Amino acid sequence: MNKQRSVAFHTLGCKLNFSETSTLSRQLEQEGFEKKAFTDKADVYVINTCSVTENADKECRQLVRRIQRQAPESFVVITGCYAQLKPTEIATIPGVDLVLGAAEKFNLVQHLSSLTKGQDAKICSCDIEDVSGFNASYSVSDRTRTFLKVQDGCDYSCTFCTIPMARGKSRSDSIANVVMQAKELAKKGVKEIVLTGINLGDFGKGGEGGKKHNEDFFELIKVLDQETTIPRYRISSIEPNLLTNEIIDWVAKSRSFMPHFHIPLQSGSDAVLKLMQRRYSTSLYTERIKAIKAVMPHACIGVDVIVGSPGETEAYFKESFDFIHSLDISYLHVFTYSERAMTKALEIKPVVPISVRNERNKILRNLSYQKQQYFNAQHIGNTRPVLFESIKQKDPSDIPMLEGYSDNYIRITTPFRAEWSNQIVDWKIN
Repeated sequence: MNKQRSVAFHTLGCKLNFSETSTLSRQLEQEGFEKKAFTDKADVYVINTCSVTENADKECRQLVRRIQRQAPESFVVITGCYAQLKPTEIATIPGVDLVLGAAEKFNLVQHLSSLTKGQDAKICSCDIEDVSGFNASYSVSDRTRTFLKVQDGCDYSCTFCTIPMARGKSRSDSIANVVMQAKELAKKGVKEIVLTGINLGDFGKGGEGGKKHNEDFFELIKVLDQETTIPRYRISSIEPNLLTNEIIDWVAKSRSFMPHFHIPLQSGSDAVLKLMQRRYSTSLYTERIKAIKAVMPHACIGVDVIVGSPGETEAYFKESFDFIHSLDISYLHVFTYSERAMTKALEIKPVVPISVRNERNKILRNLSYQKQQYFNAQHIGNTRPVLFESIKQKDPSDIPMLEGYSDNYIRITTPFRAEWSNQIVDWKIN
């Protein structure tokens, strides 16, 4: 493996995965590897997987088959959630050389040094209960914004979810280390950081070796606001039961935290929430939305919803739709339920037919479109600070366009101007 010098990465799933892939990429580049596009021929291909949906599993297998056709002599490494949950299954996929579980992901460099092509796939994994360390990571240049991982794992037991089995117990970085990384990113010219985690509001639980930090998420965001020069922070997905009024009121007055929240709901039916073993009710969720809008009427609020989960009858879906329709929110991320091995949801009846799940997905996506249009229309004529971040050009013959987001997450596209790239510009929305 010592002679192999090029590597290509592909990431499936969440923002956290993107930050981790970016960190792995930097580690290999420091060891002399040349980074290539995944569509190019490389000596090593690394797929960082997700296992939230069945499609992510299928896509992983499809990617391996594509590599086999494109570069059959190359090494294929699978890591991420799917690799932790089903390492033996992955090892049987023709072409896979190495499977790295949650505890071994960041030891990729060492594993590559001893890898030999032609042998059976090597599995390096452990019981998820033994995973206690926290590995800091962030993305730079891979996405339009920088995602900074500050927390990992989850102690919740939602019936539909495999993440605790794939990521382990809740654990997090220290505030001091997060601040240090934010300052490093500021030196690189980063203007916006998205704080990410599996259960972000749980920040402060166990660090290396499971040690308690005696810190919390509210303290983290206050220190970042006060001690760093990053102009913009966004809070990634945060559970409604962990999003306190204290946090909401503080964000409204802060220097750098944007008026943008992403709050998982999963269902607007209390009966379904109970089946899911979620830790809140629709009444608490309503309180959180009202609390945000009371102090930040211009705030953007995104919502995660799962349709077609076991036990979601037609009546419960209608109840959920009506509840979501009534909320003053800005957009939805709609997920169609798919069966996950080893989850309690498999025991819940009735099972919703796949055709019905897909139809409900379309209904909520349409509602999301309406919510997004209404939210954007409310701000026409207003001037908001926009960070222009990336060039949008589908075809070389197209006029290059500059794309960015307002503080409250309204996407703005305008003809390219070099002086605006990675700059915050006051913009009248039209």
